[in-house]
Amino acid sequence: MAASVDLTDLIRRAQNGDDDAIQQVFAAAYDDLRQLAHARLRGGQKATLLDTTSLVHESYLRFAQAGSLRIEDRQHFLRYAGHVMRSVIVDFVRERMAERRGGDRIQVTLNTGSGAQIDCGETEILRVHEALEELKQHDDRMVQVVEMRYFGGMTEVEMASALGVTERTIRRDWEKARLLLAEALT
Repeated sequence: MAASVDLTDLIRRAQNGDDDAIQQVFAAAYDDLRQLAHARLRGGQKATLLDTTSLVHESYLRFAQAGSLRIEDRQHFLRYAGHVMRSVIVDFVRERMAERRGGDRIQVTLNTGSGAQIDCGETEILRVHEALEELKQHDDRMVQVVEMRYFGGMTEVEMASALGVTERTIRRDWEKARLLLAEALT
């Protein structure tokens, strides 16, 4: 609990203009951010160029560039971290697909046994991102639940604490979001 209070105090100091506080916030939350990043990247492909450390550091750069970000406490910080990690991952996938020969077009070798090979992991991330943009029009909290679970790897207990709701509400939101996302992804 002391770590939570210390992080909250550091966040407040950073918002009051303490230049060193943002670096101290990052240092205090580094293990939590690594855990979130590792959970998200664990199911990814082995050939990806984005690893846990890269995701955490890129997220930190985005936090630092956010400027007048108003974060209230540790839970709010972790909730925002899930959103930032989503943004970093989606931007990375888009950049990577654009760099490939032909961008995101499918290339097929013409022979009798050819089949279209799609990089499912990256394509799935972009499709989930687009579906979340649609879902945002209906319910912001469901989008936050998906971001924290899918992109942040948070548990139901962590999500409930971050959003200030019960675990049952998180489970209900997750089920609704899964149904709406499944419909949007088909």
